[in-house]
Amino acid sequence: MAAHRIRHLAALLAGAAGVATAHAAPGRSSERLDRGLIASPARDGGWLVGWRLLATDAPTIRFDVYRDGRKINPRPIADATAFVDPQGSATARYTIRALTAGRAGAPGPAALMLPRGYLSIPLTPPPGGTTPAGETYGYTANDASVGDLDGDGRYEVVLKWDPTNSHDNSQAGYTGNVFLDAYTLDGRRLWRIDLGRNVRAGAHYTQFQVFDFDGDGRAEVAMKTADGTVDGTGAVIGDARADWRGHDGEVPQPDRTGARVLADGTRVAPLQGRILKGPEYLTVFDGRSGRALATAPYDPPRYPGGDPTFEQLRDTWGDGYGNRSDRFLAGVAYLDGRLPSMIFGRGYYARTTVAAWDYRGGTLTRRWLFDSAAPGNADYAGRGNHELSIADVDGDGRDEVIYGSMAIDDDGKGLWTDPLYHGDAMHVADLDPLRPGLEKWGVHEEVKRNGGIGSALLDARTGAVLWTKPADRDTGRGLAADIDPRHVGAEFWGSNSRDLFDVRGNAIGPAPRQTNFALYWDGDLLQELLDGTTISKWDWRTGTATPLLHPEDVASNNGTKANPALQADILGDWREEVIWRTADNRELRIYTTPYPTRHRLVTPMQDPVYRLGVAWQNTAYNQPPHLSYFPGSRTPADRAE
Repeated sequence: MAAHRIRHLAALLAGAAGVATAHAAPGRSSERLDRGLIASPARDGGWLVGWRLLATDAPTIRFDVYRDGRKINPRPIADATAFVDPQGSATARYTIRALTAGRAGAPGPAALMLPRGYLSIPLTPPPGGTTPAGETYGYTANDASVGDLDGDGRYEVVLKWDPTNSHDNSQAGYTGNVFLDAYTLDGRRLWRIDLGRNVRAGAHYTQFQVFDFDGDGRAEVAMKTADGTVDGTGAVIGDARADWRGHDGEVPQPDRTGARVLADGTRVAPLQGRILKGPEYLTVFDGRSGRALATAPYDPPRYPGGDPTFEQLRDTWGDGYGNRSDRFLAGVAYLDGRLPSMIFGRGYYARTTVAAWDYRGGTLTRRWLFDSAAPGNADYAGRGNHELSIADVDGDGRDEVIYGSMAIDDDGKGLWTDPLYHGDAMHVADLDPLRPGLEKWGVHEEVKRNGGIGSALLDARTGAVLWTKPADRDTGRGLAADIDPRHVGAEFWGSNSRDLFDVRGNAIGPAPRQTNFALYWDGDLLQELLDGTTISKWDWRTGTATPLLHPEDVASNNGTKANPALQADILGDWREEVIWRTADNRELRIYTTPYPTRHRLVTPMQDPVYRLGVAWQNTAYNQPPHLSYFPGSRTPADRAE
């Protein structure tokens, strides 16, 4: 591969027919990032120094690396944003200078040193408690996100704490409160928000979004709140005394026939712990202090006009006990092409509702509401996923919401539905670089309803089906990633598939057992596999995965989903970092790659699809972020290094 080639995003997009206009994203507000300079032990000795290439950098920019004030690279570095110092040490002080048109800029801040290959953030879990039913619980560090909360060009980490008695929507039972913390990279906790007893804990309830919504250079945090939520300054939202939880012995009201039968066939199910009454809010919090900046009634609501009866809830959402009505999704989209809007959805098994919100000038306002129950939208019911994706699929500079087997245009109107229904995983990216635009790969439940189709590749602009694969049972997991250099574009596989498929749907060999996340970790432009607490390299020659990193004392999240707290390009060059919690929940660790590289890319955090993917990654069933462009070669002969 031509390793000396500068893989600048604009140049790559210019070479992809029909894509350059769609993904250049002119006029969008964006984070002001510093170089993210870090140094850590290199895999084969010495120290690996890495830094960001920014979208504003000239294609001809070069860099010099300094150790303790002395330049250590023999010539300006043009082919990567990483350098191995054979004489490096943990006590060295590294800086870099950018060279533009032969002129050296001022040295930036010294590198953040990671002598153990990861950055450690100490944690203090919230105190445990006891439910009204006498059950005790503690806390587990759960999903995380990043944003520049204070505007200094460096990311901070926002972490959600889940109680050990969190529940799926299908289950009754009390849960402890949900908490969110914010931490600087040097380990200082900025604030803690307590969502209170009227927000239930579980994978589908709290989808928090960390982004600079008003364009002031500092990120806010937005999420669903309720009576008794306590912000980062100690102020209470709503009624601090209210308790809207269902309690011991409470059961659903009978339906119109007088029977107490739920959608799952259960004759009587208690409502203990479920929250089906009381006000719901959407709140935007200040990223620096956790102070509530603006609060509005959450829209879409459970039921218009007040608290619903069991029968009203069932007729509106498909069941009367909150399994469908309390499944929430969230994301961030540039609906006007300039400033980001919040996307908050409710429901996807039956009725599907999605609202877009703007935070501008200190005011929170609803931009639009999409509802599958509205006239003309019936075809959009039942097509949602356990996650969403955001991308400009039609090339007009404004984002669309891909909500499973359906898409909503930037104006809140339905864009398309495909012939398939609810699914557990999907991936939207330039998966096939030889055809214009983006593609959507998804795996699906409801196989009988789908006519025996278990997975499909679609045109993300139109929803047109490009190819499908059969299945005889629900496909719960699926992944699209570029792991085989013999074939251009991504490869595709599902959790119940033995075969790996290319962009045309041809079987090309055995599929990996890993179907969780994919990331850029080692030095080439192929992706690696992230599953549980292991990063592996797919060996297409033997059809096996070789572990590259497996820390013994960290843990994954969300049960069998086994995802990290976060995967994102947080530090250093374009390779991604992984955040895991330690098994004792006393530490977050941000792991970075030890591998040198001969390539350079603009930081993925300045790619529009990838950055929004990091924002929605914590939503429901976590999925990895993807790029809006294909970074590898478009000819197979130039792909193996």
